[in-house]
Amino acid sequence: MNNHLPGRSLQRLQHIQNSAARILMRVRKYDHITPVLQSLHWLPVHLRIEYKILLHTHHCLHGEAPTYLTELLTPHTTSRTRSGQSHRLCPPRTKLKTMGDRAFQAAAPRLWNALPDHLRAPQTEDVFKKGLKTFLFRKAYF
Repeated sequence: MNNHLPGRSLQRLQHIQNSAARILMRVRKYDHITPVLQSLHWLPVHLRIEYKILLHTHHCLHGEAPTYLTELLTPHTTSRTRSGQSHRLCPPRTKLKTMGDRAFQAAAPRLWNALPDHLRAPQTEDVFKKGLKTFLFRKAYF
C-alpha cells in the first residue's frame, strides 16, 4: 500500500466506504465486505487514490492538464531505442519519506513507472481509464 495519506486517515475513509457499501447492499455489519465491494466494482480507497493520481499523470503527459502540474513531471530519456519507447518518468529525489514521497511530483512517476507497458503507451483517455480500472481492480481482488 502506498502512503498517500496517513494510515489512520486511510482507515477512516475505508471504513466510510465499507459502511456505504453495507447500506447500499443491505449487508450485516459482521459479514465480509470484500465480496460486496467487488460486486459494486468499487476500488478500495488506497487504490482509488492511485487511480486519481495516474489519471492526472495521463492528462499531464497528453497535454490535457494545467501547466503547473505538467511542469512537475520529467520524461525519462535514453539513447537506447527499445527502452526509449517505454514511456517512463524520472522520479525526483525526496528528502522526507512521510511528506516528500506523497507529493504528486514524487508519487506520479513512481506509480506511472509501475504500470504495465500497455497502459503507459499513448492512448485515448477512455481506453486508459478502462484499462487502469481493470488493472487496479485485479490488483485489489485477484
